[in-house]
Amino acid sequence: MAVLDFERPIVELEEKLEGLRRYAEQEGVDLSDQIARLERELERLREEVFSKLTPWQKVQLARHPDRPYALDYINMMTTDFLELHGDRYFGDDPAVVGGLAKLGGRSVVVVGQQKGRGTKENIARRFGMPNPEGYRKALRLMKLGAKFGLPVISLVDTPGAYPGIDAEERGQAEAIARNLYEMAVLPTPIVVVIIGEGGSGGALGMGVGDRILMMENAWYSVIAPESCSSILWRSHEKKEEAAEALKLTAQDLLKLGVVDRVVPEPLGGAHRDPEGAARTLKEVLVEELDALADLPPEELIRRRREKFYRMGVWEE
Repeated sequence: MAVLDFERPIVELEEKLEGLRRYAEQEGVDLSDQIARLERELERLREEVFSKLTPWQKVQLARHPDRPYALDYINMMTTDFLELHGDRYFGDDPAVVGGLAKLGGRSVVVVGQQKGRGTKENIARRFGMPNPEGYRKALRLMKLGAKFGLPVISLVDTPGAYPGIDAEERGQAEAIARNLYEMAVLPTPIVVVIIGEGGSGGALGMGVGDRILMMENAWYSVIAPESCSSILWRSHEKKEEAAEALKLTAQDLLKLGVVDRVVPEPLGGAHRDPEGAARTLKEVLVEELDALADLPPEELIRRRREKFYRMGVWEE
């Protein structure tokens, strides 16, 4: 497992504790007092470290290579998942996944931005950065949900839309803009979850919904901290200051009214206990979909549009 710098003291203590347990078992000696003391110390250290995370540290957690991705959550939370492919215009984008599934006994359409495990898969999925056909595939599936009266779940996890020339040639900006428009008026419930990275318009292109949820250690911003630092300070070295200034954490965005709910993660981050993170998210999604289920389509659309209109209002 990859270890971040601020996680290292915790991992070292975990390894020491595991070694002590193995020794006690192999040698048949009673080290219960020492083990209990180390367990208390480990719990204290975890609480201390993860209760004081900086915005930049949360960005690092959101990018952790062992963090659950969209397909991981789909497989852990849903049953009968049937993945659908293609945008019916150009092709299939592996950076976006989606299809039909059952969540808590309810039929849903689920779409998500998918990163890869390892270099080969990450290159194939472009590190979760969608091409235009990815956004068009997601929209096709969302419209399928509206046609059959199925709610939509959108799992956002991307550093941004793919910036390649071929993406621009196929209408990247138009594809994102079309999704913004269509999702604003889609006549079925939409619940969006930022599960990891929520970078710029690439995230927003699948991020319009009735309820916007955010995992505790995710980030969501108009720009990544490194890019912001490069623009403002002409160097990536100020990325920590940029992360602080951007107010990109779930807790900051909840205060600002950009997201509606923060989904708790297991202590140490979702990568420490993916199944636990998925169980919590599933419970929250079922609760949110239950609350939206009885609203007529016109009321859903009215509330959704008002929600986003309010984000552009300010007072001097």
